[in-house]
Amino acid sequence: MTQELNNVIKVKIEAFGAIERQLPPNLMLQCEPDSSVTVVLKDLVTQYPDVHTVLERCACAIGEDIIPRQTILSRDCTLVLLSPVAGG
Repeated sequence: MTQELNNVIKVKIEAFGAIERQLPPNLMLQCEPDSSVTVVLKDLVTQYPDVHTVLERCACAIGEDIIPRQTILSRDCTLVLLSPVAGG
């Protein structure tokens, strides 16, 4: 019996702000271990091309920490997409 099915990382996407309206709720993506956040975002754009423009301006976070898009994902996680906020 092989462990191939366990050789993927599950990334739950939580979106807030403008991008939240363009993505389905409870969105889950899969990627290869040691993929970067950039790879996950490219997969997201492939599946939902309309988010491209908004996604470029989003901040990414895991937990309460804002992370760079070059961050390597080594285990299942929730990736939070935060649209920019304007106002004052």
